[in-house]
Amino acid sequence: MFSRFFIDRPIFSAVLALIISVVGLVAMVQLPIAQYPQVTPIQI
Repeated sequence: MFSRFFIDRPIFSAVLALIISVVGLVAMVQLPIAQYPQVTPIQI
């Protein structure tokens, strides 16, 4: 029933997806490098 709203309004769905993507990109750019986990190479 909730999904019917987005099926009937594809332009709204596309705009909402673009807004979410832009907010995610802005958050990714503003995240300081210190917040990323340390990645160590695999040793066998």
